[in-house]
Amino acid sequence: MDMKIKTPCYVIDEGKLIKNLEILRGVQERTGCKILLAQKAFSCYHLYPLMRNYIAGTACSGLFEARLGYEEMGRENHVFCGAYREEEIEEIISYCGHIIFNSFNQLNKYRDRVLKAGKKIGLRINPEFSTQEGHEIYDPCSPKSRLGITRKNFNINNLDGVSGLHFHTLCEQDSDDLEKTLNAVEEKFGDVLGKMEWINFGGGHHITRENYDIPRLEKCIMRMQKKYGLAVYIEPGEAVALNAGYLVTEILDIIENDMPIAILDTSASCHMPDVLEMPYRPPLRNSGNMGEKKYSYRLGSQTCLAGDVIGEYSFDSPLKIGDRLVFEDMAIYSMVKNNTFNGMSLPSILLLKSDGSVITLKTFGYENFRNRL
Repeated sequence: MDMKIKTPCYVIDEGKLIKNLEILRGVQERTGCKILLAQKAFSCYHLYPLMRNYIAGTACSGLFEARLGYEEMGRENHVFCGAYREEEIEEIISYCGHIIFNSFNQLNKYRDRVLKAGKKIGLRINPEFSTQEGHEIYDPCSPKSRLGITRKNFNINNLDGVSGLHFHTLCEQDSDDLEKTLNAVEEKFGDVLGKMEWINFGGGHHITRENYDIPRLEKCIMRMQKKYGLAVYIEPGEAVALNAGYLVTEILDIIENDMPIAILDTSASCHMPDVLEMPYRPPLRNSGNMGEKKYSYRLGSQTCLAGDVIGEYSFDSPLKIGDRLVFEDMAIYSMVKNNTFNGMSLPSILLLKSDGSVITLKTFGYENFRNRL
């Protein structure tokens, strides 16, 4: 990759993306399930013509994602939203084949319109079974969760027109947690499953991660197919583009305050918000943990936010102003969540082709900042 490219920029690695897609296609071929791209994690539509050759379609969270999936992927298109707006529902129905509701209130309000359009209706359920620790913000089964209908609030006598169930409980997890969740789903909703045509396992499945237990995933899929005769959907986002992108940045200055601090032309707050929200320490090429290598630095941004710090890393050699750094696993939850706080420019989006060439997919400037408001 040419390190003379203008920074900051996201670089999508086509070869690694294809490797992930091949793994996902293999799961589909061996089980007959259908895998959808959860666009909330990765919606760089320039790659949709490639991706449609490997997966069944897209999963959406609202009107704009629904339109994007419909226009750019052009395959199956499913939508779930915590609540739909009256002025948007007709357009959403026109784009999506499966409309998933979060409550019986919403089902009752929009059921006739969905069925009249010949589309399928699903309900999101909450099995009230948490498999995550320490990340309540990403746990839809946490206490008082607004996502999914609990069994206590599930009206089994109000299922006219409902053909499927949806649950989403995982986040960056292996298939053993899916297996445990399915046990909870069966325990609470087993009498409903037999009335359905399809089930959607949601996202959070780290299928393309090294050492992920794919045979167990496939066993879970076939369990629902054989026991209940259900078509099975999975909608991973992260697994589609896991480790398939980078964020390239340049060191603008190096200052000292108890330790060396490198000021970069990128920002955790603006360009990789999950670093602060999750929080987590993003992988950085050719670096180590604090103190692991000879020279340690704190890496921060140009912005005025005191906490806009990416993390502390160590290196074999001293860093210099003008050096380029490459953060890895930056295709997911970066481009879709970035912002222009402090007037920071949005990074360009580049594609590293399988032959080693780099092409520019998108650039941003002042007008993108100005036109937001």
